Amino acid sequence: MEIKQHEPVPLCFGGKRYHSWNYHLRQQFGEKIFKIPLDAGFDCPNRDGNVASGGCTFCSERGSGDFAGDRKDDLVTQFHTIKERMHRKWKSGKYIGYFQAYSNTYAPVRELREMYEVILQQEGVVGLSIATRPDCLPDDVVDYLAELNERTYLWVELGLQTVHERTALLINRAHDYQCYVDGVNKLRKHGIRVCAHIINGLPLETTDMMKQTVEEVSKLDIQGIKIHLLHLMKKTPMVKQYEKGLVQFMDFNEYINLVVDQLEMLPPQVIIHRLTGDGPADMVIGPMWSLKKWDVLNTIEAELKRRNTWQGKYFCVGSHNRREVEKG
Repeated sequence: MEIKQHEPVPLCFGGKRYHSWNYHLRQQFGEKIFKIPLDAGFDCPNRDGNVASGGCTFCSERGSGDFAGDRKDDLVTQFHTIKERMHRKWKSGKYIGYFQAYSNTYAPVRELREMYEVILQQEGVVGLSIATRPDCLPDDVVDYLAELNERTYLWVELGLQTVHERTALLINRAHDYQCYVDGVNKLRKHGIRVCAHIINGLPLETTDMMKQTVEEVSKLDIQGIKIHLLHLMKKTPMVKQYEKGLVQFMDFNEYINLVVDQLEMLPPQVIIHRLTGDGPADMVIGPMWSLKKWDVLNTIEAELKRRNTWQGKYFCVGSHNRREVEKG
């Protein structure tokens, strides 16, 4: 008797074929959760001369916090201003305070404590997300993060961008890949959730190199990932690299296919915090299609369906329990 081979059934995360951030938060909290992006006035060791100067070449004047609050305002004012803006679109929900701009563990613990705790005290706040660099995790800071992790919902977002050292030099990242691995391990020793940041479209990188970055990241003990599209911003050091021909903007379809390939490689339990990147329209040099974020996201979903594929399809096939993934 001939045994028919059946196509594997796609994993489904609340109707999507990838483990979205929104799906995870709904599973975790049972309601809409907003991230409130904040600018706490931090600097960066890659800007102030401690490890380098000038910052990463792609980084804007606002330290990648272009949609964060105004640093001229105190944190409570920023929080409430952005919260009210969010509620114009969604009537109800709770909040994660998102320390976004620059390196948000780059200060003494006593200063970090003042900043983080004031946001945790705001009504409706269920947790914090803290963006930083792996070389800004001294032991006393990690100990404080571990304390926070015991009493609130906490993520630490660590910028990697690429595993390729040649690219790291081109973008002036000023730390090597081993530093990143060490940073992840320091946080995971305390059970702190880690979200890795990567960027597709960095100078002189091929799609194979971008897939290699995801392949290596998938081996790390991370719980989330942000996949960014490189969008070139005015007044960044990368403008000079663009003028020299070192930066070429990714084509829309090229990006869509790459992201779907990358999702297939990632473990299904890794939470996808972001699948593209955009900036203020008046500051973006290109690619201009990056400003149509929902077109990008909808086309990624359509391509996943067209291919009958999903996050984790080619990651340790057969080794994951679908019910465990469905439970979040």
